[in-house]
Amino acid sequence: MTDNPPKTPFIDQNSGHYYLEGPKSRRFEFLFILDVMWEFLKGIRALHFVGPCVTVFGSARFKEGSVYYEQAREVGKRIAMELGLTLMTGGGPGIMEAANRGAFESGGRSVGCNIQLPFEQHENPYMQKWVKIKYFFVRKVLLVKYSYAFVIMPGGVGTMDEFFETLTLIQTGVIQNFPLVVIGKEYYTPMISMLQKMADQGTISPKDMDLLKFTDDIDEAIEHIRLYLTANFHVHKRRRPIWWLLEKR
Repeated sequence: MTDNPPKTPFIDQNSGHYYLEGPKSRRFEFLFILDVMWEFLKGIRALHFVGPCVTVFGSARFKEGSVYYEQAREVGKRIAMELGLTLMTGGGPGIMEAANRGAFESGGRSVGCNIQLPFEQHENPYMQKWVKIKYFFVRKVLLVKYSYAFVIMPGGVGTMDEFFETLTLIQTGVIQNFPLVVIGKEYYTPMISMLQKMADQGTISPKDMDLLKFTDDIDEAIEHIRLYLTANFHVHKRRRPIWWLLEKR
């Protein structure tokens, strides 16, 4: 035994956010609630006028020139030019940058909801507006809240988290008739097999497989989103900022 046990990776000693340690003082918990409320308020104020959006999820680690980076760039471009919707991502590098870049360079609207991490994740330069959020759960709410469709590109654990949480919301009817397109059939072959096994074992309904569109064809992906939006959503007059609330588009 040592008097100074090694620090656990679940504790961020510098920020004071001690996760997985159980209840804190009432004062600490109250201040935490206020902090979460502020993060939601900050995000909602920043993104209130950006929609309707299509959110693209994907890895931060793919570099410019890679197949998936260029594919995401084309997806962002097509969403902006052909659907006329705002392109939203997590605001970081990799797939997020590529999708934002495609929309931005084609003259479309491009926004992001970045995350504040212990290691720096700078926002990419291809956005007209972005907000940086402290908590992952707040960020995920914002990435879903303003979007009418979702595109899943190849990614890692974070992308899987976003994918399955969004799928769960659709599966349980919390959000309805929202198209979920998965691009990268070869990359996601093991996941497709696992989902099919779940359906075969009865842990998900076979109909749940119909909630997803697996494709490598960007034309097919855009048309799938278009059909859903045409069938299920109506265009409403865009709200205007209220000057005395200091709101901006």
